[in-house]
Amino acid sequence: MAEQSGYEVGQSAPMDYREHKRTYSGFLWLVKYGTAGVIAILLFMLMFLIVGAGLIMSLVGVVVFLVLMHFLVLKSEEVSMTH
Repeated sequence: MAEQSGYEVGQSAPMDYREHKRTYSGFLWLVKYGTAGVIAILLFMLMFLIVGAGLIMSLVGVVVFLVLMHFLVLKSEEVSMTH
């Protein structure tokens, strides 16, 4: 019965490396921006709920943080592409 499975020992499926790279790039993007988003939510909660900075100042702080993180992520992508 094992001989009829259609699987041959030593034979591997052809790999689609372009699709692997695209999937991995998407995963890295999600990790980078997802982490920045979670930190932004925690920063907002810290400023609004604990410090009492007010809604507008908390939102301004979060927007500044997200813009800074965006440029840091873009700069790190430029550096990683050169290696």
